[in-house]
Amino acid sequence: MDFSLLSFAELLVFFTLVNPSLSSDSHESSSLILPLKAQLIPNKLSFHHNVSLTVSLAVGSPPQQVTMVLDTGSELSWLRCKKTPTAPFSFSPHLSTSYHPIPCSSPTCTTRTRDFTVPVSCDSNKLCHAILSYADASSVEGNLAMDSFRFGNSGLPGMVFGCMDSGTSSNPDEDSRTTGLIGMNRGSLSFVSQMGFRQFSYCISGRDSSGVLLFGEANFPWLRPLNYTPLVQISTPLPYFDRVAYTVQLEGIRVSGTLLSLPKSIFEPDHTGAGQTMVDSGTQFTFLLGPVYTALKNEFLRQTKTILRPLNDPNFVFQGAMDLCFRVELSRAALPALPSVNLMFRGVEMIVSGEKLLYRVPGMTRGSDAVYCFTFGNSDLLGVEAYVIGHHHQQNMWMEFDLAKSRVGLAEVRCDLASQRLGLAS
Repeated sequence: MDFSLLSFAELLVFFTLVNPSLSSDSHESSSLILPLKAQLIPNKLSFHHNVSLTVSLAVGSPPQQVTMVLDTGSELSWLRCKKTPTAPFSFSPHLSTSYHPIPCSSPTCTTRTRDFTVPVSCDSNKLCHAILSYADASSVEGNLAMDSFRFGNSGLPGMVFGCMDSGTSSNPDEDSRTTGLIGMNRGSLSFVSQMGFRQFSYCISGRDSSGVLLFGEANFPWLRPLNYTPLVQISTPLPYFDRVAYTVQLEGIRVSGTLLSLPKSIFEPDHTGAGQTMVDSGTQFTFLLGPVYTALKNEFLRQTKTILRPLNDPNFVFQGAMDLCFRVELSRAALPALPSVNLMFRGVEMIVSGEKLLYRVPGMTRGSDAVYCFTFGNSDLLGVEAYVIGHHHQQNMWMEFDLAKSRVGLAEVRCDLASQRLGLAS
């Protein structure tokens, strides 16, 4: 799911092929390891920056170089097929001899698009027409097509994607740098599903520009055993439940040793599917439904009342959903020792501690103080009926998405050191 509205840096991913001889027939037994590089690119909006994971690929015959946003919360990959003043980069299908639009009578159009939020339709040329909408109120539309996608000497000759010619955007800054999006969820038309990989992992460093993106199995002697939590799967379609998201079961939250006094049922999806917990690399911070967020906010305030000074500005809500902010002296070398927040999933806990708990608002000061905001937000203020675990809280963790065994695994690791061990550090 693309919560690009909520992000604050751009992560550039460059493909480096570890096994150049890998062909489309050998995905399941081989792995691709890719370096992850972070770069801060401020957006034009006040206190609003953009994080996206982007990959550089070659598409079509002859190949055209494109840059695409990597999104684990989306299914269909798409390319912008029409230039605009704010989006100068595009793919030109008429220049590719391997480009084939998909008719609306095709099984790809009639059956493999069932998890799209907006049902596909048939345009005037009897081609499969799709509209994709995202949580930040942006959307794109165009036709489904097939073409070759290549990276290094590997690729897929018949990748299904969207060739989009119109849409609305909340982020022209990102549009000016990218050509489209790669969907990485569990849907049948996602990039990872079409490529045949049944596992992928990433590891993002919290301090520098290094990181790892891996397609395939992670078999490294230095990687400690992962702890796993099963994916929540509901076979019956529900209006507010995303069946192909990486949904896990949040069961509780602890602040230091204090368990929030909340019923377990508050973390479970209701009869409409609202209230699922999604692990989403497309979102920067973590967002909780209102009652849970309020309980966490109050407990964090209680435990930090002697060490942190609240901003106490009811008119300031960072990124529209984060209303707990603090004043910290500019002269202070480091943040005080903070109580950790443990997200308790079925079978595993994610510990959020130290600097990952507070984020300094860029360019904002109050007198001689900097402004820091709590890195958990209220999803109710976003109009999102879900818990979303953002990648800020996944820093320095090996995050594995195992489609074959329907589970998500994690283990704490120094991601900068992981990059060095794999020979990917710059």
